[in-house]
Amino acid sequence: QVQLVESGGGLVQAGGSLRLSCAASGRTLYAMGWVRQAPGKEREFVVYISWSGGSTYYADSVKGRFTISRDNVKNTVYLQMNSLKPEDTAVYYCAAVGGDDIPRTRVYEYDYWGQGTQVTVSS
Repeated sequence: QVQLVESGGGLVQAGGSLRLSCAASGRTLYAMGWVRQAPGKEREFVVYISWSGGSTYYADSVKGRFTISRDNVKNTVYLQMNSLKPEDTAVYYCAAVGGDDIPRTRVYEYDYWGQGTQVTVSS
């Protein structure tokens, strides 16, 4: 089991930046991902990172703007979000999945979830 706690959300103007953090406790040998849910929409895959950090996979909508990284000593995953757009407004969830290093791009593939952090981008 792993427990996940997100932080770093907030309100930012379009074009601005935010960095989200996800602190993991318990068993931490998991690949991680970020998933977001906008109002009235289903949860959407954003980005994946393998346990080692050597493999990442981004949704097309964030490629080139968002960067995922992890620090396995601190058991923390980061999501650096630059050039934010109003359509990035959503609750962002950190998620974990065990197993191999095959990129997990489907929301249902993740086993453990944080409580979410709100990101609001104003135009």
